[in-house]
Amino acid sequence: MHKAVISGTGLYTPANSISNEELVVSFNAYVQQFNADNAAAIERGEVAALTESNAAFIEKASGIKSRYVIDKAGILDPQRMTPRIAERSNEEWGILCEMAVGATKEALQRAGKTVADIDGVIVACSNLQRAYPAVAIEVQAALGINGWGYDMNVACSSATFGIQAATTAIQTGQARAVLMVNPEICTGHLNFRDRDSHFIFGDGATAVIIERADLATSQYQWDIVGTKLLTQFSNNIRNNFGFLNRAAEEGIGAPDKLFVQEGRKVFKEVCPMVAELIAAHLNENQINITDVKRFWLHQANLNMNLLIARKLLGRDAQEGEAPVILDTYANTSSAGSVIAFHKYQDDLPRGALGVLSSFGAGYSIGSVILRKH
Repeated sequence: MHKAVISGTGLYTPANSISNEELVVSFNAYVQQFNADNAAAIERGEVAALTESNAAFIEKASGIKSRYVIDKAGILDPQRMTPRIAERSNEEWGILCEMAVGATKEALQRAGKTVADIDGVIVACSNLQRAYPAVAIEVQAALGINGWGYDMNVACSSATFGIQAATTAIQTGQARAVLMVNPEICTGHLNFRDRDSHFIFGDGATAVIIERADLATSQYQWDIVGTKLLTQFSNNIRNNFGFLNRAAEEGIGAPDKLFVQEGRKVFKEVCPMVAELIAAHLNENQINITDVKRFWLHQANLNMNLLIARKLLGRDAQEGEAPVILDTYANTSSAGSVIAFHKYQDDLPRGALGVLSSFGAGYSIGSVILRKH
C-alpha cells in the first residue's frame, strides 16, 4: 500500500470580476422594469411586486463582495442576465477543458511534474457541460496524458470526494500520480433574477496533484492523513436541468431547472453535520482539535463557516485559522475550499495539521486531514 501526498495545487481565475454594486444596478433595473410592466396586475394583487436589492444586504447575508465570472456583459445586461458563452465546435477544446488546463499548469509547476508523470485525470465538479464524452478525457487529451480519466459530481463536495478517489488510486498502485481538477462555471445555472440567490456564485477552476509519497519531490507536499465522506439525501439544494428535460412537457424553462435552495434549512441542517463529521474524523485519527492549525472550509457563506469553526473550536476562529476567499471569489462550488487551500498553505511550518472540508447539495460532506511534509 503506497502513501499518498498532495504535491501541487493550481488556480485558474477568470479575467472578469463583478462587484456587488455592479450586480445590484443590473438587478434593480430588471426589478424596476418588471414592476412597471406589471403595474396593473400588481395593483389588482394578481402579481407580487419584486423588491430591489442592495450591496450591503448581499455582504451581510453572505460575506461576498465580488465574484469572478467567465462573462460579465451578459450577466449585467438587464434584458438577458445570463452569461454569454459561445458554442464551440466539437473539434475545439471545450471551455471547462480550457479552464482545467489553465489550473493544471500551475499545479504541475508546483509539484515539479510534467504530464508524463500523470497516469489519471479526475474532473470533479458541479457543473459539467455535457453528459459525454467525459470532460476528464478531453482534459487528458489536451494535456497529452497517457492514461485514464473520468468525471464525477458530488456538487460542492466534488473536490474532497475527488481527492479521496485519487488517494485510493495511488494507494492501490493504479496510478503514480493523479490530476484532480475542478472547473466550475457556476454562473451558468444561477438565476440572476432571484433576489435571494443572484449574488451567490462565481466561476473558477482548481487543480490538485495527488501522487505517491516516495516519488514526490515538491517543496509543497502535504501528507494525506485520512479522508472521510458522508452523504444524506436532501432536496434543499437542487438543480433539475438535464437531458431528460426534453421529454417533459414543462420543457427547460421551469424555475427549478436552475439553482434553487432553501437557504435557512441548509444553514440549520448542514452546519452541525459538518462540525460533527470533522470532529469524528479527527478523533478517529487521534488528533486533538487544538492541534489543527488551519481549516480550509467550503466557501459558500461566511456565516456558515464562522458557525462551523465555532462549533469545532468552542470559540470564534482567530485570523488565519479558517481563511476566507469567498469575499472576492463568491461561491465557486467544488473549487472554493481548494482555492482557500491553494492561497493559504505556504506559510505553515513542517508538521502543521490542517483540514480541507467541503459540503453542499446531496447533502454531501467531505473531510481531508493533511500534514505539512
